[in-house]
Amino acid sequence: MSKKLTKNRKNILEKISKKKYSLEEASSLVKEITFVKFDASVDISIHLEIEKKLQNFLRGSVKLPHGTGKNIRVLALVPKDKELESKNAGADYVGLDYIEKIKSGWTDIDVIVTVPSVMPELRYFGKILGSRGLMPNPKLDTVSVNPSKSIKEIKSGKIFFKSDRYGVIHSSIGRVSFSNQCLLDNAKEFMNKIIRSKPSSCKGTYIKSIYLSTTMSNSIFVDTKSFII
Repeated sequence: MSKKLTKNRKNILEKISKKKYSLEEASSLVKEITFVKFDASVDISIHLEIEKKLQNFLRGSVKLPHGTGKNIRVLALVPKDKELESKNAGADYVGLDYIEKIKSGWTDIDVIVTVPSVMPELRYFGKILGSRGLMPNPKLDTVSVNPSKSIKEIKSGKIFFKSDRYGVIHSSIGRVSFSNQCLLDNAKEFMNKIIRSKPSSCKGTYIKSIYLSTTMSNSIFVDTKSFII
């Protein structure tokens, strides 16, 4: 059995190294090249041709139609009168007492949602939160006068992205257990958001390359022709 699996693996890896695939084909094939025994994450990596000053700056959020399949741990740093509605919205941790835990180095969360009045208290934790991508941001609606709305959106599939210093955006868009159509829906929605986020200063090629992969798998090269704008 192990020899047959090894042969299949070699055949698939040889196949994906020969050509570019449409997003539709890649969303299906990416599941076939996964051999881990757990429900692996399906990831998308997009290399953008943007100005150097924007390479570590382009950021935004997008609501994936089918979520990522991961439980996003949300901390709601809200005053007492917002605690109950934040809990009901799905926040995993609620209350300003968690500021002290952050001060001691606790960051066992994925997203922090807060209100404008609390932001001055968080400015002292820039190094702790900023380096982990946890600092709330009004542009991403993680600083909001209506935190419960933001929490519900995050819990129902809203994710955040940011380009790194090389102009690469990397994000999970689902799990291997997702149907091919669900992965395709998520990938299309993610790509549409990236396209809509094109900086006005970008006049030439915007999307240099797109790859789909899973945890511990090789990457599938996606044809960018459908996304040239």
